[in-house]
Amino acid sequence: MTQIAEARKFYARLLAAHAGSADPRLEAVFTEVPREAFLGPGPWTVIAGNAKLETPSADPVHLYQNVLVALDAAKGINNGEPFLHAMWIGKVAPKPGEAVTHIGAGTGYYTALLARLVSPGAVTAFELEADLADRARQNLEPYGNVSFIHGDAVTGSLPPSDIIYVNAAVVAPPADWLKALKPGGRMIFPWRPAERVGLAVMVTRTEKGFACDPFMRSWFIPCVGASLAGSMAKIPDRDRAARSRSIWLTANKAPDRTAVAVIGDVWFSSRDIRGRLAS
Repeated sequence: MTQIAEARKFYARLLAAHAGSADPRLEAVFTEVPREAFLGPGPWTVIAGNAKLETPSADPVHLYQNVLVALDAAKGINNGEPFLHAMWIGKVAPKPGEAVTHIGAGTGYYTALLARLVSPGAVTAFELEADLADRARQNLEPYGNVSFIHGDAVTGSLPPSDIIYVNAAVVAPPADWLKALKPGGRMIFPWRPAERVGLAVMVTRTEKGFACDPFMRSWFIPCVGASLAGSMAKIPDRDRAARSRSIWLTANKAPDRTAVAVIGDVWFSSRDIRGRLAS
């Protein structure tokens, strides 16, 4: 086994173990999809805390650890933390044949992983930044089940989706994103209703409504068009945000005393879809 293949295999084992997923395919896809194919030629700029470090060489072995790799350092855009994405992908549990919408695809690395996991299902990927979109389109050419859109997922129309995987922070998910979820569909997104509040949230569409699970802290760059709350919004602190158990469309149900946040066309409740209050 070559050094790079050995490094990639161990990296995949670490990610799968950190994710705690019961799906053995998670380790397999991280082993099979080469991260370097999505990052351009090295050496690469790696972000560690507030520091930016250049890898010692263009050897891809340096990429197979839990590091952020800069895609556009000036705009603060990076490839994303592998441990975090392994956890998110494990939690959202993609299944063969499902339809995925990936918002904020960057240069396509995590899009490719999702495409492998849902094949023969399809992935629709959105990226707003023109340079990243051009790179992603080229990088994803080998993945025949990916449709790539250089466009705005906030104002554009999302296809019916089993999974919506969001990689840019929103003050609240647009109502159209929730409506795009199929029955049983899952959306995972970075929720940032206030500057100091950053949570990863998974929403599941059920027969009774949209169940909400804020499951970890999370920080992403803002999503253009969905990162500012209006003056009439009810904004939660972190503790109240973490008590969210369901999300509702204001057009379908008016906010009540359980509302921890009311932002635009949606509101978050501390009562779950079965009527139980968060403890």
